[in-house]
Amino acid sequence: MSASATSNPKPGRPFWVGTSWKMNGLPDDARRYAERIAAVDDWHGIRPFVMPPFTVLADVARLLHGSAVQVGGQNMHWDESGSWTGEISAPMLRQCGATMVELGHSERRRHFGETDETVNWKIHAALRHGLTPLVCIGETQAERDGNVADLILARQVRLALHGLTAAQAGRVMFAYEPVWAIGEAGRPAPPELVAQAAAGIRQELDRAAGAPGVSPPLLYGGSVNLENAAPYAALADIDGLFVGRAAWTAEGYATLARTASRTLAAPRPEP
Repeated sequence: MSASATSNPKPGRPFWVGTSWKMNGLPDDARRYAERIAAVDDWHGIRPFVMPPFTVLADVARLLHGSAVQVGGQNMHWDESGSWTGEISAPMLRQCGATMVELGHSERRRHFGETDETVNWKIHAALRHGLTPLVCIGETQAERDGNVADLILARQVRLALHGLTAAQAGRVMFAYEPVWAIGEAGRPAPPELVAQAAAGIRQELDRAAGAPGVSPPLLYGGSVNLENAAPYAALADIDGLFVGRAAWTAEGYATLARTASRTLAAPRPEP
């Protein structure tokens, strides 16, 4: 390996750092969080986004309006309106100020019966209404142990993008979140495993986009914290970090974004 350095391996590709609060954040806490990150005047090339609960989404979007931080919902229904008790639609999210929406999280799939098919319906609905879908994909521990993780991930990507044109597919974002790496009992995935999985996902995304280099952004999420953010951010096929608990304070979120920015700015050794 040479001692000389190369530039960032992702030129021209934006790098995202976002967080979903899950079922956390009362109104006063949410306002304080939003006010603090709204005051950040330079994200150093990072594209930030937050996904608060529906109950505070409009407040957070109002406080972040005019800032660099995008706001998204954590789920939505595929229909625009109707007899869907307890659900929320894409037009409702847009009216609240959302520009993004998280879809297909493994907790939604496991606890609420969401499938690749219903996630696909939601993606189509989100795009119709000008929302950027962030689609979560990932394998279980049993699928990883059974050596079928790559097949599972490829299938999830193909079914998510079913029926979309190449142009529409380019408006979708993906987050690779191994099911065994998320939540309170999750454990961080080794960066080399993430690199291998991301390379396979990237091949599927390139096929959907019709050409290499223009495929949808691919983020990594799964027990991301200050200790491991830099190694994940440095992976060639990863375009961002989707963070949980480590970004549930404004200070933690801003620090993670700075860590990612420094990693991307650092020179890299030539292979």
